[in-house]
Formats: sequence, structure tokens, C-alpha cells
Amino acid sequence: MKTHRTKTIPLRILIAEDHLIARLGVRAIINTQPDMQIVAEAVDGEQAIALFRKHRPDVMVLDMRMPVVGGCEAAAAICREFPSAKIVALSTFSGDQDIRHALAAGVKAYLTKDALFEELIEAIRAVHADREYMNPTVVARLAEQPPRPNLSGREMDVLALIVQGVTNKEIAYTLGLAEYTVKNHVKSILAKLGVDDRTHATTIAIQRGIVHLPQ
Repeated sequence: MKTHRTKTIPLRILIAEDHLIARLGVRAIINTQPDMQIVAEAVDGEQAIALFRKHRPDVMVLDMRMPVVGGCEAAAAICREFPSAKIVALSTFSGDQDIRHALAAGVKAYLTKDALFEELIEAIRAVHADREYMNPTVVARLAEQPPRPNLSGREMDVLALIVQGVTNKEIAYTLGLAEYTVKNHVKSILAKLGVDDRTHATTIAIQRGIVHLPQ
């Protein structure tokens, strides 16, 4: 008597990555798994949203720094429309604020791009099984830093310019503020970051992902 094998339905994966080499790398890793199938590839955040809507993948692997629409914005838009969306974030950034922003947007796993082959596959499987996936490095990064200092919107504007090396006088001109107002903002920023000078503020802001340098 013949027995019939039940054919396994592959996990349907959507890749969203704007850099060709990185996208090819992710594709190659996923293609090693006989139970995974790539259904589409997006090259910017706007396309990622549209392709998710079209294909409804089981899992999406999403770069956090994408053109047109950023990765966090794309993840948030997808999760608002599809609350059960399962997204694995890939990023070159490992700052605690980068991770927190991604988690707040709805991603279920966060991997840096130096992650091992096995980690990406493990993260995809974990997320598909409704589990979050954080490697020890990401967990440690979140544990060692408190949530982002409560910087106001204007303080964030000033900090972004400080990171670019702009002087107080130039910041005042750029933002249409009095120079003494900028000095007060800088003083408040340093206090909230727990640092003594602009150089240290810049280092902390970049390391933690509070501010990114322009691409």
C-alpha cells in the first residue's frame, strides 16, 4: 500500500534591502533552506509596503535604513495595516535607540548586518513561530543603556546640528533662534545626556543612535 507524503508549504519571505550586495547575501542565505521561498524583493521602503500588501508574506526581512520611506516608518505602516505582520529587522546600526525605535515600530527581531548565517535563519523561524528574537549583543545593548533622554523636539534639532559640527552661532542662524537660546538648549542637552562637552555629546548621540550622520 502506497503512502502519500504531505508536502511542506514553504515559508514565504519578502526581502526589503536597497543595497544589491546585501540583498544578494540575504537571498543566498534564505535559498539554502528548502522550506523557505522568496516571494518578492523591495529596494525602498515605499515598495516594501506595497509588496507586503500584495504578497502578505509569512515573514519580512527589512533593512532599517531604506530610501524613500525609512525602515522604521515602513515597519510601522505595515504593522498598522497588518497587526500580525512578522518582521525581522536588519541594520548596520546597533545603538540602543535604533533598536528601541525598531521594536516600537513593530519588528519582532533585530539583527545587525554582521550577524551569522545561522542567526538570520533562527530569527526568521522564531518570528514565524510568534516569538521575538534578540541575540545576546542586542539584549546587552538595551540593558546597559536607559531609555532615550527626554529631549524636546527643538533640542533634537540642535543636537543634530551639534553632531554635524555646527557652531552655536550657525545653529542660531539655521534654526532662526537667538544665540543665547541655543546656548541654553546646548546646556540642557549636555545635562540630559550626562556629558560635559559637545564632543562627548556627539559621541553618545551617534553611539546610541539618538542622531545619525547624514548619508
